[in-house]
Amino acid sequence: MVEKRDFLSITDVSAAENRQIILRACQMKSESSSSPLAGKSVALLFEKPSLRTRASFEVGIHQLGGHSIYLGQQEVGLGTRESASDVARVLSGYVDCIIARVFSHQQLQELADYASVPVINALSDLEHPCQIVADMVTIQEHKGGLEGLKVTFIGDGNNVARSLCLGLPALGASFTIATPRRYHKYDLDQETLAMARQRVIGEKFDSVEVLALEDPVEAVQQADVVYTDVWTSMGQDAESEIRKQHFQGYTVNPELMDKANLGALFMHDMPVHYGEEVEDGMLDHPQSVAYDQAHNRLHGQKAILEFLFTGG
Repeated sequence: MVEKRDFLSITDVSAAENRQIILRACQMKSESSSSPLAGKSVALLFEKPSLRTRASFEVGIHQLGGHSIYLGQQEVGLGTRESASDVARVLSGYVDCIIARVFSHQQLQELADYASVPVINALSDLEHPCQIVADMVTIQEHKGGLEGLKVTFIGDGNNVARSLCLGLPALGASFTIATPRRYHKYDLDQETLAMARQRVIGEKFDSVEVLALEDPVEAVQQADVVYTDVWTSMGQDAESEIRKQHFQGYTVNPELMDKANLGALFMHDMPVHYGEEVEDGMLDHPQSVAYDQAHNRLHGQKAILEFLFTGG
């Protein structure tokens, strides 16, 4: 029997395991899937609504031979109607895996602590590792690998930025984030930056850099990938207007892309707030791979599930 492993953070897999998952996801796009979930049931425990995450996981679980059951906030009331520990213990008696999309990473960690089955982070306020696996698969396909590349993130130092920062440098890609640092609250935390740099040392990539800048034009210089995300995430709606003011000048448009390397990829994890972090039509820009990212959620998550259920 495979030992239980959770996937709450991109750091829960080693760099070597991450490469294995990426390459396996690429293989899954062109070959028939195995059935590691045959006879298995998977709970989709969602506090937040979703298009890509729910659809890609439900389809992927089906293609791997398994059965999924969707449980929204109204059915469960995680942390309100029932404690995370009780939910974890009960679901562990019904299903073989819990995929949780939650507001609080602390609740996610509690689920994992009390569940006897694997728990996968489908988004929390701290990280979004399944998205980042899909992003890495997309870069691998379009650039032939990650090592030696520079990835620049423009915008809020949110869960997506954090997982990119923790994941990319360990695979040999430099990471730069540009935020309006004079306001401080949008910066990536120093602990994440330090951990990312430490992972570089562990993998012995001498030329990899992890940088936090303010000027987006400076940040995209020599970039091979320019990535952005919404300025206001779910649960931050009350801050929307002030964030729009603070992020003036951080919109990704063709003019900013021209400052990056020739042939640089444009990436966005979606959904998009057009007229804010991107201009209208930016996802159809010749350098955009945003829809490839969305489609690769399916293949990346299938590879994650197979990895957890077969032990790699």
